[in-house]
Parts: sequence; structure tokens; C-alpha cells
Amino acid sequence: MTPLEFDARHLWHPYTHVLEPGPMHLIAETQGVWLTRDDGVRMIDAMSSWWCTVHGHRHPAIIDAMQKQLGRMPHVMFGGLTHEPAIELGRRLIKMLPAGLDRIFYSDSGSVAIEVALKMAVQYQIAKGRSERTEFATIRGGYHGDTWKAMSVCDPVNGMHGLFSGALSIQHFLPRPAIRFDQDWLEDPAKNGLDALEQLLETKGSKIAALILEPVVQGAGGMFFYHPAWLRGARAMCDAHDVLLIFDEIATGFGRSGEMFAMDHAGVVPDILCLGKALTGGHITLAATVATEEVARGIGESEAGVLMHGPTYMANPLACAAGVASLDQLSLRNWRQEVADIARQMNHELSLARNLPGVADVRVLGAIGVIEMQDRVDASIAHKLAPDTGVWLRPFGRNIYCMPPFIISPDELSRVTAAMVALAGGAR
Repeated sequence: MTPLEFDARHLWHPYTHVLEPGPMHLIAETQGVWLTRDDGVRMIDAMSSWWCTVHGHRHPAIIDAMQKQLGRMPHVMFGGLTHEPAIELGRRLIKMLPAGLDRIFYSDSGSVAIEVALKMAVQYQIAKGRSERTEFATIRGGYHGDTWKAMSVCDPVNGMHGLFSGALSIQHFLPRPAIRFDQDWLEDPAKNGLDALEQLLETKGSKIAALILEPVVQGAGGMFFYHPAWLRGARAMCDAHDVLLIFDEIATGFGRSGEMFAMDHAGVVPDILCLGKALTGGHITLAATVATEEVARGIGESEAGVLMHGPTYMANPLACAAGVASLDQLSLRNWRQEVADIARQMNHELSLARNLPGVADVRVLGAIGVIEMQDRVDASIAHKLAPDTGVWLRPFGRNIYCMPPFIISPDELSRVTAAMVALAGGAR
């Protein structure tokens, strides 16, 4: 049995048919923006391996930091113990985050970071004497991970977890913000969509612990970009109703949208922030849930006194060392210019798809490029074409999209956009 035959027979892949997995590529090596198959075929990783390898694969500074840490201490429990990589990463994060977000809880995946945030919100509300506040509000089109509570705040109709809707907690879903990122903002709540949030909080606010959403950019829920001003209105309404505001920046944090954090487009600071993916430059899994002093103090002064969560690999030293090195790269390189150049080039080159039959929309924000089709795209077609185009794309739903590493060259990016336009042309 060949390795690929064994894989097809025994290994499960994410969101892939378990009996008929379709085309599969055996990757033997990665470097920079490139994936190399076992047969030597090379493909540009236009997905940044699910949006995390912002500095490219096997970045020498991150690899060096991990190797040094591996030689000293790969792991140690975080209960009752601490270590320099966790402390140093915390220093870096607090320095780059808005003032007020300074209480950091490390975990080992984005979904777990969301679970921790939801727990924080409920524990905080209980500590404030509002024990009836156990429900959550969110907006349609969102995605917050695959673990149990995280699934309950993903879009229940068009999201990836509708299958489990009968088993999940019932949450409160609002319409998507009505005004897109590049449109003019309208102050009328009936036209910008904030009226729905206002009505929900007035009628159900006494049951709601927090509003959770992806600021400005909805990722896996459809690559939808909405106006930052909606967040400013949501912040004011949450404050008025004692509802916490949670931002999920697992996909957008660390420069992807053109700002260091997507919330920076709005100048809004949440009560709880979730980070992951690019935190380590995609070299090892790590996530963080960051809360304000108010939230931390509320939990600390409660009867329990502790946040009831404790992952085995919390603050793993190897991952924290990678995180420090990754954040150092953001401070050393002009990532903002890199992302702006990527956006400018994608805006120009993806515009060729606008007049293709079957194309519904073309949009770019930061280092995110999207060709939205009128009908669902068969991802297996892109997988089959990848060795010929030399570009690895993984469309989902109606979206052909890319999130390339920030270090991608103009010529490499042109190959990516050409592959996207060609796929859009043949997707109907």
C-alpha cells in the first residue's frame, strides 16, 4: 500500500468526504511560499496553509528560535510554573495591542481560544450577579471554530455546522451588517443594520452574556467584508446593556486585513480578544484569549476566583518561542507595505474576472483576494489543477479566494491571481 493509498484508506482530512476524499497531494517539503510534493512538483501556497504562514514556511528566524527552545525545554505544565517564552510573548502582545487588553490566557488552538472567551464572559456575568446571562449574540455568516460551544455561534443555516443545530445551544443571530467595507456609511440604524442589535439587546439583553463576532472580515463564513462603523455602534450598545463584546481575530490578526488587527479599522477595543493562526507564523499551533482588567478582576473577585479552564499544553514553551520570533518579524519588516502592495496588485489582476460569466463579485481587503461565484465551486477541480498551475487553492462554497504569505513576490502573486481567474472561468 502506497502512502497515498494508506492515507485514503485510514486518515480523515478536514471537510473532506471520508470514503471518497478526492485528489490528495503528498507534500514532502515546504519553503517560503512553496509546497513541494514527493514527486518534486511545486505549488505556491496561496492559502498560507489556512491563513497562518504570513512570513512563509520555514522562516529561518522562527526555526532557529524553536530549535534553541527545543534544546532547552520543549514543554512544561503552566499550572504553578512559568517560563521566559510565555512571559516574553506576553510582553510583545501587550505592547502591540490597544491599551486595556492586557490579561492573556494561552491555549493551543483557535477554537479553544473561543471556548475560553465564552467561558470568561459567562463567569464574568455570574461574578457581577447576573447569573441569568448565559446566552450569546452574534451575526449571520460568522465562523468561530469546530469545538462544541464555538459551533453554536457559527452561522446555523449557511455555516459548516448546520448538521448539529439540534444538539447545540440556541443563540441569538442577527443579520449581517448591511453596509460593506467599501460603501458609504449611513447613520440610520434601519439602513446600517444596527437596529436589529438594538432591538435584540432591549428585549433579550438580560439573558445575553456577550456579543461575539469577527470584526470587519468574516472568514470561513463567506469572506464578507463589512463597514467598520458597525463595530462602533455595537460597542456603544453593548456598553449600554452590560453585554461584553468579544472579537474573534484568529484569522485577521497580525496584518492580514491591512491593519495590525481588523478592529483597528474601527478604533474599537473589545472586552475579550481571540488570537491564533499567524501568532506563530504558522510554524506550530498556539492561540491566546486576551481580556481587559475589568473582565479579569470580575472573575478574580468572584466566588470561584479562577477561570475554569486549563489546557495541558497551555503556554507551550516551544510555541511561545515561535510566537516571539514571529512577532519580531512583524516589527523588523515593513509588513504594512507588503500587504498594501499585495492588495494593489490583486485589485488590478483579479479585476479580469469581473466580467466572466458566473462571477458575482470580486473583492480585495489587505492580503485577502476573493472571486465570489454565483454557484458553489467544486474544490476538487482546483485540487486537480494545482500541479499544472503551480498554485495551491482551496475554494469553499461560492468563493475562490487567496490569502498569500506577506513575503510573496509580484511574479508569484501573478501566478496566484491568474490561477484564480482561470478557475473562475472554468467553474461554471
